[in-house]
Amino acid sequence: MQDAIRQFFSERGWEPFPFQLEAWEAYLNGDSGLIHAPTGTGKTLAAWMGPVIEWMAEHPEPSAWPHPASPKDAPPLTVLWITPLRALASDTAASLRAPLEMLGIPWLVEGRTGDTKQSVRARQKERLPTGLITTPESLSLLLSYPATRERFATLRHIVVDEWHELIGSKRGVQTELCLARLRCLNPRVQTWGVSATLGNLEEAMAVLLGSGAGRGRMVHSAAAKDIRIETVLPPDIERFPWSGHIGIQLLPEVMTLIEGAGTTLLFTNTRSQAEIWHQSILDRDPPWADRVALHHGSLDRATREANEEGLKSGRIKVCVATSSLDLGVDFSPVDQVIQVGSPKGVGRLVQRAGRSGHRPGEPSLVRCVPSNVLEFVEYAAARDAVAAGRIENRTPFEKPLDVLVQHMVTIAAGDGFLPGELLAEVRGAHAYRGLSDDEWRWCLDFITIGGRALGAYPQYRKVSPDRDGRMTIRNDDIAKIHRLNIGTISSNATIRVKLANGGDIGHVEEYFIARLRPGNAFLFAGRALELVRIKDMTALVRPATKRTETTPRWGGGRMPLTSHLSGGVRARLDLARQGDYEGPEMRAVAPILRLQSRTSRIPSPGEFLIESIESREGHHVYLFPFAGRLVHEALAPVVAWRISQIAPRSITFTSNDYGFEMLSAKAFDFAEDEWRALLSTDALIEDLFECLNSSELAKRQFRDIAAVAGLVLQGYPGRGKTTRQVHVSAGLLFDVFMRFDPGNLLLEQARREVLEGQLEIARMRETLEAMADMEFVLVEPKRLSPLAFPLWAQRLREASVSSEDFAERVGRMVMELEAAVERGD
Repeated sequence: MQDAIRQFFSERGWEPFPFQLEAWEAYLNGDSGLIHAPTGTGKTLAAWMGPVIEWMAEHPEPSAWPHPASPKDAPPLTVLWITPLRALASDTAASLRAPLEMLGIPWLVEGRTGDTKQSVRARQKERLPTGLITTPESLSLLLSYPATRERFATLRHIVVDEWHELIGSKRGVQTELCLARLRCLNPRVQTWGVSATLGNLEEAMAVLLGSGAGRGRMVHSAAAKDIRIETVLPPDIERFPWSGHIGIQLLPEVMTLIEGAGTTLLFTNTRSQAEIWHQSILDRDPPWADRVALHHGSLDRATREANEEGLKSGRIKVCVATSSLDLGVDFSPVDQVIQVGSPKGVGRLVQRAGRSGHRPGEPSLVRCVPSNVLEFVEYAAARDAVAAGRIENRTPFEKPLDVLVQHMVTIAAGDGFLPGELLAEVRGAHAYRGLSDDEWRWCLDFITIGGRALGAYPQYRKVSPDRDGRMTIRNDDIAKIHRLNIGTISSNATIRVKLANGGDIGHVEEYFIARLRPGNAFLFAGRALELVRIKDMTALVRPATKRTETTPRWGGGRMPLTSHLSGGVRARLDLARQGDYEGPEMRAVAPILRLQSRTSRIPSPGEFLIESIESREGHHVYLFPFAGRLVHEALAPVVAWRISQIAPRSITFTSNDYGFEMLSAKAFDFAEDEWRALLSTDALIEDLFECLNSSELAKRQFRDIAAVAGLVLQGYPGRGKTTRQVHVSAGLLFDVFMRFDPGNLLLEQARREVLEGQLEIARMRETLEAMADMEFVLVEPKRLSPLAFPLWAQRLREASVSSEDFAERVGRMVMELEAAVERGD
């Protein structure tokens, strides 16, 4: 290692970690691979300094190094750094520049994202910087311009940061295709991934490097990050919420923690929760107004950046955030992280914990704030998993043809392609390693003639061959429209929110705004706003003169409990069944779990619990597979439909992460063998499509697929279509394909994504297969058990089945359960 590099570390009181030295050596040997190390232990330098050391070795005389007066004098493109979030680009750039400036290396490091100034983009079209930081969408956009081969000819090194955030998504597949393209342009380019929270490391590396790359080099950090998990306990567990809620009941305890720390990041799982917590903190202590910040993906970029800078400078004491601050940004002043509600996954909790103590050797502290009693068990299970090093796998996305046809048009808009050459290149991406010749021909037909159903419409004939058979786009308007819509892979149905007198505030999902009328108030961006009117996909608002608790709801609030965490919950419940309540969370929730034992049963991992109870509403049955919300949301209607085939009846159902409830006027008086038949895997997919409106589900999924594939134009900047317009266009195409082109592969993809994504068919099948070997435990409790109560309360909230006030009914039931806990009966 160069003496200058050692000096750079020693001046900061650092000593290179063995995994950093190993990564640099691997790079200098010409290897590609994956760097896996805990957050805050130097992963960025491990990936960055290899190319720097190589350049210094090739230029051993510092006196001869150029010192560019302008960007055009800097060394050409050498390193491409891909980040999952454009918000990370500026912070990453600062981290990468620091060693260059200290060493006097004349590299130019710049970002290229949707936030980059137009003047910088124009310059980068002519010459890219030495180190380019970009996102998958912006990289794809760069590949859509002519002279791509010349632009990337000097590229030697690619880093994909936070690879765990991309793998398993269509944006990850988009990245795979871009990497395959760059490897084709420059076969000697090295590719390294960087990750902190992944379970299936070998598979993740194989996806990153592509199907023809060989094994690759895995670089591990030997030092485990010290992650300390503490749970905020309520003063009285019997008075703590049994279901729902957002943890505000523990606000006094949380405020004590915030006041006792320097800087705090308070994470919530949803943006609406973040808005509510931010406002609650302000209401609790108004003088803090200038020291409390809000950060989530729907806020205006300038607001987010100002709050990030406030965290770095120490001006902000507490920032309420969502996953928008999970990644990458180095907030070294952060003393503690607070997680409100169950993290739903081990990896998510570890990632968020790592935002504190974000320096090598420093412990990370996360304090967990439960929102209901059963989340105590989830926190105990999460601590067990962290201690054992069990992190969830990220399942790679397989063969999404909408992403492929978008990429094909992208390459055609750039340098064009010969079909045989591009096919070999695409098969080098892991997601398309099994792409058949028929599927490839279908994709070619789709972009050249619009497929079987759309051949009569010129706008779908985007690509055509030139004299040499090279596929190109000859119409500049088609190329321009395609470039404007490359980002649709990650787009959501959102609408801008802007003050009537000028300033941008952010964006919310359109369906929420559509429910409001002018004059209605809502809480957004940490302030009460009043809707003035909607114009050109923009909600014009003004400060509201009255208080409101109405908060936008976004589509990301339904994250299910992961299989890792649900397995840990079952293990903790089994210990409780045996009387083992080790740990502060389990000791706190012990009275509730003992009531579950007395009222019904705590199932062991080898038991499947079914509770039946009768009330004035009818006959209830509660089934507890512990398989996560998405599985239960699909399984409940299947079981209900199968029951209705035995004898006609009306059944309502609701689901959560632990199980599902069914309610009917008739009793569910089934014997064990009948329940086993109802929960069989036989004809599972057929029954799913029978009981669900599968055509409507597929049509909704097709909307997103059609946008990615370029069938539905999302619009020009400032003139976007409404979500309703997009729905109509995609819905019309869906109906046309169903009638005139039923074999359309995008239709099949929509069905597959519904099954694999929305319904988690693989996990559902695994759950049912496991249940077949379990002992079925059928009980008839006299009252709702603690496991059943959250399901009962959730259905009551969603269905509004009674004119009686919801809070009164739930409150009365809670009082009865509290009394039962206190009596020990």
